[in-house]
Amino acid sequence: MGYELVRARILGTQRPVLQIMAERKDGEGMTVEDCATISRNVSVLLDVADPVSGAYTLEVSSPGIDRPLVRHQDFARYVGFEARIELRQLVDGRRRYRGRLLGNTADGVRIEAAEGEVELPFEEIDNAKLVLTDELVASMTQQDRT
Repeated sequence: MGYELVRARILGTQRPVLQIMAERKDGEGMTVEDCATISRNVSVLLDVADPVSGAYTLEVSSPGIDRPLVRHQDFARYVGFEARIELRQLVDGRRRYRGRLLGNTADGVRIEAAEGEVELPFEEIDNAKLVLTDELVASMTQQDRT
């Protein structure tokens, strides 16, 4: 369909929300019509496969400017920008890190944190997202102009 899945997850328990984040493969920004197209097509597939028991709400969105970082390519694409990373297990006595992305290694991601350069193992990353900074906004605005 010309889109890449960024993340799919179920949120909540009383009235679950199936959240799907996607982006265009051509690098253009997502529009409301893009989200509607994905929603219509995914709804048909979900009706047939019925992978979620009970009632739920389908929510389709773009990842946004302070997007989650979930794929190896996300960490590589945003080298130089600030990110918040939460780990499943302690690394150097900590679970939460904030710093400038330096790049990927074979098994992890490198960041420049307040205490210096740290390598965090990919398999331990529970949640990661870009931090909304003036630099990030300026970069995204510049991309929109090109």
